[in-house]
Amino acid sequence: MPLIAFNINLKSSDKDIARTIAAAIRESGGGLPHVKAIGVYLESRKIAQVSMNLTNFRITSLRTVFDLVKEKAQALDVDILESELIGLIPKEALDGTTPEYLKLDGFTAERIIEIHVPAELRA
Repeated sequence: MPLIAFNINLKSSDKDIARTIAAAIRESGGGLPHVKAIGVYLESRKIAQVSMNLTNFRITSLRTVFDLVKEKAQALDVDILESELIGLIPKEALDGTTPEYLKLDGFTAERIIEIHVPAELRA
């Protein structure tokens, strides 16, 4: 199962908001299974970010994670600015959603793993 590095940038510079959201959604804090999350401040952009690794997108989907972060952020009077992928993503991980819904910044088909890996090499 490929790890998906998925970050959600908030319309806020408050690192504590990102940390609160991360603590609520990560598996180790009683949140979503197969989600590891931390809240960070991006000095270069002056925004807070919920930075995540999804270790099994079939159990916890990108949309599920996005929707929960959005819900938690709205409860704290914060909106989502955008999200981003670090690296590639399996096509299947976008089932049930769209890059637009997820506010994926700069997403193109080139980010899909299957475009880069021949079918005979995929497990």
